[in-house]
Amino acid sequence: MPRTPVARAHRLTVRAQAKAGEVEIKPGVYEGYWMWKGWKIRYQRSGSSGPAVLLVHGFGGNADHWRKNTPELGQRHRAYAIDLLGYGYSDKPDPKSAPQNTIYSFDNWGQQLVDFIAEEVRAPTAIICNSVGGLAGLQASILAPSQVTGVQCLDISLRGLHVRRQPAWQRPLVAAFQRFLRETDAGKAFFANVATERTVGNILRQAYGRKEAVTEELVGAILRPGLQPGAVDVFLDFISYSGGPLPEDLMAATSRPVSLLWGEADPWEDLAKGRELFAELPSVVEFVPLPGIGHCPQDEAPEVVNPLIERFVAACAPRGAGAGAEAAVAVAAARAAA
Repeated sequence: MPRTPVARAHRLTVRAQAKAGEVEIKPGVYEGYWMWKGWKIRYQRSGSSGPAVLLVHGFGGNADHWRKNTPELGQRHRAYAIDLLGYGYSDKPDPKSAPQNTIYSFDNWGQQLVDFIAEEVRAPTAIICNSVGGLAGLQASILAPSQVTGVQCLDISLRGLHVRRQPAWQRPLVAAFQRFLRETDAGKAFFANVATERTVGNILRQAYGRKEAVTEELVGAILRPGLQPGAVDVFLDFISYSGGPLPEDLMAATSRPVSLLWGEADPWEDLAKGRELFAELPSVVEFVPLPGIGHCPQDEAPEVVNPLIERFVAACAPRGAGAGAEAAVAVAAARAAA
């Protein structure tokens, strides 16, 4: 079907919003790289007006895990999705070049998000996170509360391997096994068995409540960056990260509103445990169960999640946004209820 003059004009307007060095990867969605501490960080963005939103993936994920959200959110927001250092197509510095668990840690990732907001977004931003990305988002809200309007966590990681989650008798055994994987060829062999189309597909089907959402496109989007040089070292370093904060520590420390969305069919992060740990914390403004949805709601059910993101972002919009923010709240609430 030929494009109408209006459609062509709209297309030209969207293209004109691309910044130097960015590439349009789909209509209205741009991809670029930002330099941080000498490392290249990949990001995607869509939209040029409205409240700012930063989308943060979980363990083993990347910005493409938000491919069903970034374009939709970009219609009414300035939406960004980012690859955390070590993941996706961001650089993967050798973890052994610094003290253990300092490069790939929630402190460092939180600082990455804060600096990205300051240098690229340049406006107070709502951070929307999946799984372990939630701890990075919460850390950012503690480091720079004036830059973060709120944090929404989708199936936040409970950090089951954290030393404080383990019985005392189990701690030395877990630590020894982590060292074994990290410091011998066994870890690389384990990763090689995981980093295949079949295994990645099986893991995703286990995690997803909606199995039909696990497609070849999704498997490729998760697997390809994991085959890059350095990915195995990032993987082994992070699975040895049993220290640092627990999510309840960060939720208790943040001064920003926290929204929790939780797939009831998540086999990895127990909803009942999450409700017990977090629902009554002062920072938590809502705890929303998602029936039939698993660990990655943003990809499994974008038609459910996108309106919930919009509702939270609008509610957290900085004062002074005026009638536009109020209208956005009303529209998002209607979409969430539909």
